[in-house]
Amino acid sequence: MNRSDREYKNYVSILNEELLPAMGCTEPVAVAYAAAKAREVLGCFPESCRLYVSGNIIKNVKSVVVPNTGGLKGLKAAAAAGIVAGKAELQMSVIAETEAEEIPRIQEYIDSHEILIERKEGESALYVEVILEGEGHSSKAVISDYHTNIVLLEKDGEIVFQKEPELRSSFASDHSLMSLEGMWDFINTVEIEDISGVLDSQINCNSAISREGLEKPWGAQIGRILLSNANDTKTRAMARAAAGSDARMSGCEKPVVIVGGSGNQGLTVTMPVLEYAERLGSSRDQVYRALALANLMAVYLKKDIGRLSAYCTAVTAGVGAGCAVAYLDGGSLEAVRQTIVNDLAVLSGMFCDGAKPSCAAKVANSVGAGIMGYEMYKNGQSFNGGDGFLQSSADDTIDAVAEIAREAMTETDKKILDIMVSSSNKEQ
Repeated sequence: MNRSDREYKNYVSILNEELLPAMGCTEPVAVAYAAAKAREVLGCFPESCRLYVSGNIIKNVKSVVVPNTGGLKGLKAAAAAGIVAGKAELQMSVIAETEAEEIPRIQEYIDSHEILIERKEGESALYVEVILEGEGHSSKAVISDYHTNIVLLEKDGEIVFQKEPELRSSFASDHSLMSLEGMWDFINTVEIEDISGVLDSQINCNSAISREGLEKPWGAQIGRILLSNANDTKTRAMARAAAGSDARMSGCEKPVVIVGGSGNQGLTVTMPVLEYAERLGSSRDQVYRALALANLMAVYLKKDIGRLSAYCTAVTAGVGAGCAVAYLDGGSLEAVRQTIVNDLAVLSGMFCDGAKPSCAAKVANSVGAGIMGYEMYKNGQSFNGGDGFLQSSADDTIDAVAEIAREAMTETDKKILDIMVSSSNKEQ
């Protein structure tokens, strides 16, 4: 594959679009970003705030700590953080530069201003609408489909900015051009300087928050627990990925470079690659190629599922990690194909019940399953088409998983949210 090829340019574009720095869980950050953008349009400090959000936003914001808020959780905290301290131009790092004196003002805003929250169905699974009012004026900001995808801005009922419907869910890159063969060709032929910048950021940021999670008692301490009993590379890989999730789910203020709109997925594809590269003595060049494969594979497996769903996409990121380990170990494209099938056969039933400390355990299990998928192949053991939902090829199996996650698990997602909301009401 050559630099001038459309497919080559598309893969480079996908990496640059998907691998973004974000501080904190991406769903509350998306709420903070929309709130900051609405405040920017309003032009004054808002006296009231209304939020209309999809069920998946509620699910993923409910139980996670919003960074730079003094340990606050939930939608009101995310919106207030964006209003009080957000810098909209930073997008997924919107509250990264919060000043110390602004932190207590976030709770003060929650206590002294009306913040109304309403679940909005029938829109995208990722939908955030923020309406602010102040000094006789109003503003609206709407995010849809992707965490930074502003599709509508209004002031006093007049449209300031609007994306046409056909452009609302589109990246500059074309995910439909992705294929297993194309990704394999790309990662083996890519000029390293075309991908090293974005991957260096991912390596540095994700390694730093992983160390934080291993050194300090964040969250459920899954990473620390695993590492304390680690006597093999796979367990250390699981620990390093889980530790980063431990920290970010509990409000750590270090940034993560995400993939597929998720910091946990970014950690899942990064840390196992670095751990195995150290054990195998891989070159820097090999590390870049393996990371490119892991990230692209995570995007590829998720592209027909959607950004948010009832399907835990730490699983798809774990597949990406397993495929990258196969590459580092000298595995072929066939090894990658079978790693995908073996992994999806094991963990595809794991559902998403929102962002919270237990995500670290799901990250660890996804990493372990991904690597086990490759270890099975190496030892001549593989799951075959016709076993359960498995199809005759890796691509057909991926399509089957996407169909299950996108269609069959819709009712699962509704039931999960109903249970979570009911539980919250009982606690109040």
